[in-house]
Amino acid sequence: MPKAQAVSLSYDDGARAVELARESVESYVLHGQREQPGSMRDSFYSRTGAFVRIRSTRGRGRLRGCAGSSRTSDQLGHAIVDAAIQAASSDSCGSEVEQPELSNLVVSVCIVCEHVSTDTPVEDVELGTHGLVIDRNDKHEWMYPTIPVENDWNKQQFFTRASRKAGLSPLAWQDEATTVTLFEGQVFRERPDGGSIEEL
Repeated sequence: MPKAQAVSLSYDDGARAVELARESVESYVLHGQREQPGSMRDSFYSRTGAFVRIRSTRGRGRLRGCAGSSRTSDQLGHAIVDAAIQAASSDSCGSEVEQPELSNLVVSVCIVCEHVSTDTPVEDVELGTHGLVIDRNDKHEWMYPTIPVENDWNKQQFFTRASRKAGLSPLAWQDEATTVTLFEGQVFRERPDGGSIEEL
């Protein structure tokens, strides 16, 4: 399995990552095309995973798409583009992002900085810093580092919700047959009010 390089993005790199994700979503939705990263920042050549989340600013801010991978052999710039396209497609939340929605979306990007192997996940996880990957047989699921903070979950709830999301029993994360991997991630997001991009 490819091993992520240790990565740390500057604010400017993180802002560009979000811009690239937004451009990729718009290129896919408007033209059905794959955006090319173009001349990439040095950090975008790192081979590490990335996730893209798309939320609506309307109503309760429902999730419109979320996709990516914690491990990849691709360069970060290409991983961002691929995750953005998948998040905008019908493969993510069941319905494709459409043109009228584009001005009412908030795009965020999570860059995988480092993987953390652990046999004691509850002791080792830091809410808001670590994302989570659950693997068992053919079941695989992951969660963004910011999700437990956004939902006011404690550590056990974080693992329980991830297990359920993977289609497993709520306590599957405690079983030896289940692999739990933590990853440190940097999250950058468009501000809902249209201001500058923020790091969470």
